[in-house]
Amino acid sequence: MSAAHRLFVYLCAIFVACLILGDVIGGKTIATPLGAISVGIIPFPVTFLLTDIINDFYGAKGARFLTMLGFWMAVLAYVVLQVSTWLAPDVSTYFTQTEFAKIFGGSAQLFIASIVAYLIGQFLDIHVFQFWKALTKSRHLWLRATGSTILSQIADTVAINVIFWNWSASKDPTSFLGRMAPSERWTWIGQKIGREYAIKFAVAVALTPVVYALHEWIVRGLRIAPEPHAERAGGDLPPDLRE
Repeated sequence: MSAAHRLFVYLCAIFVACLILGDVIGGKTIATPLGAISVGIIPFPVTFLLTDIINDFYGAKGARFLTMLGFWMAVLAYVVLQVSTWLAPDVSTYFTQTEFAKIFGGSAQLFIASIVAYLIGQFLDIHVFQFWKALTKSRHLWLRATGSTILSQIADTVAINVIFWNWSASKDPTSFLGRMAPSERWTWIGQKIGREYAIKFAVAVALTPVVYALHEWIVRGLRIAPEPHAERAGGDLPPDLRE
């Protein structure tokens, strides 16, 4: 295997691991000075970071392959969670059936919500990244990396919170959200979206030096060149972005 092939395998493996871990743990919320947020926010920024790296070095085709790989691995994880939840436990079981169903059955609901949000966010990220790369002729890495992540995470954050928390409330009327009036529930969800997006925005900006460091290491250390940008018809870089 060439260095480029090995790098692609490693990046895909880390991406899939973070994606599935985020889905499994995402039902847990923790208190922060801004309010409650999901612990799934811990691994998910890594997936957007890796999408940008693969987008730059392997092009839109490589990024779409990564996206569909993550999708099918999430589907596999969802099927395994469903089957393992349906199976009756033995008396020696560590988790009771109720505990297991709540933790991993709830994760199955989160998987579906996450898959929908994931596909929307990923394809938007790929499109916006390639748009900026072509427009800037592969200059200004910060613009295409941070700009695509900021936009795609709006769609991702809104979709996963609206789908999952409304679904959870309807499935369990005795839950925290299930006991709320619809207007109160939507207020809570809206505030949670705002908090989590604010954190994701800050993380996306903070990860910009990491993107540059990884890019430099791949180019100089592994001697792998980025994928050439597509030629864009209808104009050149705006004057305020020209070097």
